[in-house]
Amino acid sequence: MNSRPFHSTVPGCVLTIGNFDGVHLGHRALIEKLTSMSHRLNVPSVVFSFDPPPLKLLRPEMVPKPLTWNDRRRELLMELKIDRVDFFPTTYELLEQTPREFFERILVGQLGVRGIVEGPNFRFGKGRVGDVQTLRELCDQHRVELEIADPQTLDHRLVSSTQIREWIELGQVRAANELLVEPYRIAGHVAHGAARGRTLGFPTANLEGVEVLIPKHGVYAARVAAPSDLAGHPVALHIGPNPTFGEDQSKVEAHLIGFQGDLYGKRMELEILDCIRGVRKFGSKEELLSQLQLDIARALDVATR
Repeated sequence: MNSRPFHSTVPGCVLTIGNFDGVHLGHRALIEKLTSMSHRLNVPSVVFSFDPPPLKLLRPEMVPKPLTWNDRRRELLMELKIDRVDFFPTTYELLEQTPREFFERILVGQLGVRGIVEGPNFRFGKGRVGDVQTLRELCDQHRVELEIADPQTLDHRLVSSTQIREWIELGQVRAANELLVEPYRIAGHVAHGAARGRTLGFPTANLEGVEVLIPKHGVYAARVAAPSDLAGHPVALHIGPNPTFGEDQSKVEAHLIGFQGDLYGKRMELEILDCIRGVRKFGSKEELLSQLQLDIARALDVATR
């Protein structure tokens, strides 16, 4: 996942530190407080994140698949009216810094921080020993304003990237989308597949190189987000193997409803809206074709609402 070079100096700023994976309603509420502080103190608002996530260096086997790639994360955050997103390069040297060293060297020394907004579970410094109380003490000592944002809930459910990830893994994309600022999106490059869909009369774009979390096997209603000339085009999306034909390899296959054209080699981004059904084996090609027609009708209905 690409990120832009880190800019080491900012003429004073207010900031929030975190992963911001998925960019959900909780992030939006926190950033609203950040932009309000930014206007009041008349300095830029900054989202400060790390590339790669610290866990990738410390415990790579525990790093979950991300919900967003960096450029998409930046795009979503900038749409929330902040001034900039910085991805700080993560190194072992950085991870060895105590909470005080990180605060004084990076936040004060490099960024000239004037204010900070964080959630109540914020942790920082070597071994994550720094907490909100540590942060409050350091802010008081350096005359940095601090505001702690309350956790956000929706229908009594805590809004979190962990909950969103769990629902996507279960195929419950519609529930996940309720917590996200925009529908869940995957991206990949269109590659040549077995062309079985074309022989059945339902050609598909086979997406490879998807870096984010792929939902549970199933058939989904989706929309094209990119390329821009196809933005909004309805899609019936199949994720998983094709057991009817004895195939066990999992694939991501997008049928652009009513589209005719060459997509090979293009980068495609898809907004996934809802799960239509699970993957299953059909008794005959005719039975499969009948179900595909139903899937397409359902996907078209969901994607054009």
